[in-house]
Amino acid sequence: QVQLVESGGGLVQAGGSLRLSCAASGIAFRNTYSGWYRQAPGKQRELVAGISSGGSTNYADSVKGRFAISRDNAKNTVYLQMNSLKPEDTGVYYCNIKTALYTYWGQGTQVTVSS
Repeated sequence: QVQLVESGGGLVQAGGSLRLSCAASGIAFRNTYSGWYRQAPGKQRELVAGISSGGSTNYADSVKGRFAISRDNAKNTVYLQMNSLKPEDTGVYYCNIKTALYTYWGQGTQVTVSS
């Protein structure tokens, strides 16, 4: 059974930092494409950042230069380091893991950035 456990969300002031973690189990993590999505109130879920099994990364334009995605295959974990946070970064952040056949989602973690 595949499980994704997210942690690291919270309330932070604008300009602050948070690091999100997503620990995966029951899956060949090193072979997956892993990413983070977010959903703000009243908006569609959007891709924030992704990282391939080989370590290639991509980012939404709105977070380039501020966020960094990384993975630790030994720990089956993907991270999202978020710096210089802005109020518009507020939302529920979801871990997303893709295999060749399936896509899995975490339960979501709330990130709130106050101005």
